[in-house]
Amino acid sequence: MDQGTYRNADRGDQDAGRDTLRALLAGVDARRYRLALALLCEGGWWTRADLVRVTATSRRGVEALLREVAVEHSGDRFRLTPAEARACRELLGEDSGLPADPVGHLLPRHADLLARMERLVAGAPRAMQALDHVAATPETVVRRALLLDTRFWLPGARLLCVGDHDLTSLAVALLRPDVEVTVVDIDERILAYIGEQAERLGLDVRTRWADLRLGLPPSVHGYADLAVTDPPYTPEGIGLFVARACEGLREVEQGRILLAYGASERTPMLALKVQSALHDLNLAYEAMYPDFNRYFGAEAIGSAADMYVLRPTTKTLPAVAARTERFASAIYTHGPQSVESQAAASGADAAALTEFAPGLLVGEWPKDLLPRTPRAKLATWLAKPYAAAAERVAIAVPAGLEAALPRLLLAARASHVRAYLGAPLDDLSALSEPLAPVYAVGARGNVVDATRRAAPEEVPVGQASAGGVEERVEIILRRILDHAHGKLANTWREALTKLPGGPTKKQARSIVAAVAPWSADVTPLELPAHRLRELRAAVAASLAQAEPS
Repeated sequence: MDQGTYRNADRGDQDAGRDTLRALLAGVDARRYRLALALLCEGGWWTRADLVRVTATSRRGVEALLREVAVEHSGDRFRLTPAEARACRELLGEDSGLPADPVGHLLPRHADLLARMERLVAGAPRAMQALDHVAATPETVVRRALLLDTRFWLPGARLLCVGDHDLTSLAVALLRPDVEVTVVDIDERILAYIGEQAERLGLDVRTRWADLRLGLPPSVHGYADLAVTDPPYTPEGIGLFVARACEGLREVEQGRILLAYGASERTPMLALKVQSALHDLNLAYEAMYPDFNRYFGAEAIGSAADMYVLRPTTKTLPAVAARTERFASAIYTHGPQSVESQAAASGADAAALTEFAPGLLVGEWPKDLLPRTPRAKLATWLAKPYAAAAERVAIAVPAGLEAALPRLLLAARASHVRAYLGAPLDDLSALSEPLAPVYAVGARGNVVDATRRAAPEEVPVGQASAGGVEERVEIILRRILDHAHGKLANTWREALTKLPGGPTKKQARSIVAAVAPWSADVTPLELPAHRLRELRAAVAASLAQAEPS
């Protein structure tokens, strides 16, 4: 830090200079400043980030306090001079202590859990600014699990984590292994990491891919008893994530949603806008714990966020249904997803699109472009199979929605799909590899072409198979991916029973559950990318068990 930023110990007129400091320490919201000053008076070295996080005071608030006291520096650390510490202790007088923490007294009993979460958080993928990621501290994640455990009866319950960069899912599953946990997230890295760690630790944690602007995965609609979310801190982001959490509850009026949200003590209007979005969803505030969540970063809001306990009402689901489309726009504060492309399909050349002659337009397209061609919304396209057949489909993929492209292509049944992106693909192989059983994929700039491969010839039931194992793997993979809106395990099971001398339905069900326990109730469209990549090996393993020796 710049040593000149803070008050010099030798400045004159010390008494007059205390007026601003006394004002900071005198208001009804002074506790945060008094805590910060009391910590400094203990004589230890601090960084600005640590002081912000421990006191839940915004960076601007901490800087305002530091301008009024004399400090000495060592690199980016600072402390009060001994004389200043004595003077400030006299100024503070007696203090009544910290606000009560609803679960802080339980932490000493769970030191092992905290140590495990420290290791898990340290190994997690790095935060992505474009997704508004700011990592919660391991202690916060454990305290979330303890709050759920002490406020609700968890044995046999289902928990839905609507986004989980902080790994709350793993903390809850470690604390209460009898809780069934499902994570919904757009970040493939997080889904892969949680899936890997859950398997390693033997935890019942399932992962689902979703861009919540396009809908909640079918397998978690009406699924959970409780939901936890720490969404982007915009009214749109809060409204969308909480609305999806409501859709994920199986008994809406009995369920609860725990929401982490924070704003600077200096910007109450931002909090009001978010609370207005919650009010629009007809949610009751059952509790709110100030500064419950602490973060590495987010100094503008004091590296802290409140924890809301929200209870849906009889009017919540109608409000959710009426408002989710309104939230399906810009929800983040950084990156290309903060401002969606206003010119839908900006990469589409009108003449080239006309020459392509699509039979269906998917996404938001200009109204005057091919006005007689049928259209479908992206969310509708992913939610259910399109009724009419179209040989050629053009899909507009706005900036920030590129992660949905593999699913948008799998949802199609056309022979040729052309996708227009907001920007060129970073890695074509990451798209083409999981889609290889269905499509030959190529790209030119921001245009992606997917041409459907000929289906492998299936052997009629009762006839001997002349093909090898690889051919049979391709047949089953193709059946699964050709039915992307259907339940993966069901399609897989049926494909196994059609093998010459194949297993019964009951046997096939057991085989699929054994080789791919993650396949239960999921559709290919909601599979995380790492599961799509594992599908080929899992199908081969199922064949080894299914075919007669």
